[in-house]
Amino acid sequence: MKDPRTIIVRPIVTEKTADQKEATNTVCFQVARHANKIEIARAVQSLFGVKVVDVRVVSMHGKLRRFGRHFGHRPDWRKAYVRLAAGEKTIEFFDQV
Repeated sequence: MKDPRTIIVRPIVTEKTADQKEATNTVCFQVARHANKIEIARAVQSLFGVKVVDVRVVSMHGKLRRFGRHFGHRPDWRKAYVRLAAGEKTIEFFDQV
């Protein structure tokens, strides 16, 4: 089994994710590019001690950036929307914002 801390990269805290947390008890994370839904659900359950009901994964493409006459490309990344079971406690760092 992979280490859960390598699967979950960071939480994504925006206005949209705050609204989703209140409305549907869903939190959002940036995850490793090659992690699947089962690994993401197990990582969230083991790191935060909550029960996961559903995981939705979105692959985000990196943006093309210019530096003067030179072009660069930001890396592709992946985010996961994790829905927690009804009645589960919220994850603390989402409440601090």
